Amino acid sequence: MSLPPGFLDELRTRVTLSDVVGRKVMWDQRKSNRAKGDYWAPCPFHQEKSASFHVDDRKGFYYCFGCHAKGDALGFIKETENVSFMEAVEILAREAGLPMPARDPKATERADRRTELTQVMEEAVKFYRLQLNTQAGAGARDYLARRRLGASALERFEIGFAPDTRHGLFQALTGKGIAPDLIVEAGLCIRPEDGGAPYDRFRGRVIFPIRDARGRAISLGGRAMDPNARAKYLNGPETPLFDKGRNLYNIGPARTACGRGQKLIVAEGYVDVIALVEAGFEGAVAPLGTAITEDQLRLMWRIADEPVIALDGDAAGLRAGMRLVDLALPMLEAGKGLRFALLPGGQDPDDLIRAEGRGAMEKVLEGARPMVDLLWRRETEGKVFDSPERRAGLDKILRAVLLRITDLSLRAHYGAEIKRLREELFGTASQWQPPRARGAWKPGKGPALPLPSTRSTLLAAATTDAVAEQLRETMCLAILCAHPALVAEFESQLERMEISDPDLEAARALMLAHAAAPPAALAETLAAEAAPALEKLRNHPHVRTAPPVLRRDDTAFARMCLAEELAKLSAARAVKAEIEEAMEALEGLADEGVTWRITQATKAYHHAEKSKINDTADLGEDRAAMSQFLQSLLDKHSGR
Repeated sequence: MSLPPGFLDELRTRVTLSDVVGRKVMWDQRKSNRAKGDYWAPCPFHQEKSASFHVDDRKGFYYCFGCHAKGDALGFIKETENVSFMEAVEILAREAGLPMPARDPKATERADRRTELTQVMEEAVKFYRLQLNTQAGAGARDYLARRRLGASALERFEIGFAPDTRHGLFQALTGKGIAPDLIVEAGLCIRPEDGGAPYDRFRGRVIFPIRDARGRAISLGGRAMDPNARAKYLNGPETPLFDKGRNLYNIGPARTACGRGQKLIVAEGYVDVIALVEAGFEGAVAPLGTAITEDQLRLMWRIADEPVIALDGDAAGLRAGMRLVDLALPMLEAGKGLRFALLPGGQDPDDLIRAEGRGAMEKVLEGARPMVDLLWRRETEGKVFDSPERRAGLDKILRAVLLRITDLSLRAHYGAEIKRLREELFGTASQWQPPRARGAWKPGKGPALPLPSTRSTLLAAATTDAVAEQLRETMCLAILCAHPALVAEFESQLERMEISDPDLEAARALMLAHAAAPPAALAETLAAEAAPALEKLRNHPHVRTAPPVLRRDDTAFARMCLAEELAKLSAARAVKAEIEEAMEALEGLADEGVTWRITQATKAYHHAEKSKINDTADLGEDRAAMSQFLQSLLDKHSGR
């Protein structure tokens, strides 16, 4: 369904984000400022004790500084309730008292048709469930008993039986006044080419109803009772209700269970899912007669970050796992992955649970391995690498595989893990790293000496990045002390800024606690309660001659200086983090992504250091040293 322009905006204006989030969290009253629409709480998405989850009612967004979860009211409902976007819209609209928009006539007609088809499917489910308890269903009941599917499982999964008659279902449904065209369109019956009466699609089979995430019957699956049947399992065809590549068996109950903390387990078929659920693994699902598709994989990741793929322990199960690895590689992103649980001795989950009980299955699931292990196993198991050519061939294959990972950071971590596995296999250090450029400046040699004109400044004399960052922290706090009216304006940046000096941290805490106070009152509070910190700031050589501190009557100039210092501090720390990640990537499997990241880091560094104000500190030599270091990394990767 498409929503009319402006509907979502109207919905967001009617609902306060803090009200939506407040049902799931306990606000930190010390940090929250209700008058400004500023709320803090422990994050509902990961375990923590501190209040790092921030809600800004004015902007309508939340952000966690710990796990980096972010979004608006609709995103919060999607994540916490495990629902789709449209379901989240419907939930929020009900809370806001806003009616969902009317659909266009054609969409309404299609929706009405789907509703009719759903009702036909529900009638078919009822018919087949009744047939299981008839004399004709005795063989099916015996089969289900041998599979240890008790009355609770039959009831929970609505299992039925299709008698081996040509028109049993068709006659039962038309007898209730259901049009033959609807029965055929739902995929329950087949219209013969000669124009005769439609005949039942499912005959002589145990029936498993297939429901969508909202619990609506959309198709059926059937297991043949005749061992000589052409198809052991048969699913309904593609219909307006059913797209087998976009649905999963037991998706609705599994989504609810995963929302309560259960694992999402992907098995091969219906009976495996039922056995897992009956054993207490309620987050079990299965594809519908086909290999897992991209849409099904995205559906799994909307429910759980790391679905566990329970593979049958035979060659076919392993091949299915390898196909899934190839499918998932380009779709991987940070925090979203797959784990593989290989069952022993050619067994499937149903076999293992029946033979050894729940504990055996739990042990297999706990031992689930990450996807990189299965990838490594495919490329190395049963192969001999006793020559340089064979080892180079392995390297070529692995590089080609890893280049399919589009997330550059994730690709770097995969490369590092494969490097470790390679060293274990060959018993020697990996040779994947290109040689370091000769004569290049290397980390650890120390920064280049500043120009004579800048040696007297403390920032130029700083021997480590940490000292330079501490000087910028000092300058930011000194400006705020001299111009307390700026505290409220820069409150959010001050909240996020890391402070390395305990005395300065005390001053920062006082500023945040009294940010809403009048500037004069804030100045008096700082003088009374943060005297040691203020004394340290005033006596700091880097502060004593700083124009924004001395010119107390020029708040506009101080504002510009403070904004620039905060921007430089943030950019410098971000660049440092990027360089550290790039260095780590170079230790693993180097690729063009590393080059791109280092290039972007160089640009970001130069941009951050370009002052918009006439700065008396000439840091040109330090900048040149950093540029030389970054260029050395580029040379290292390119093998110059």
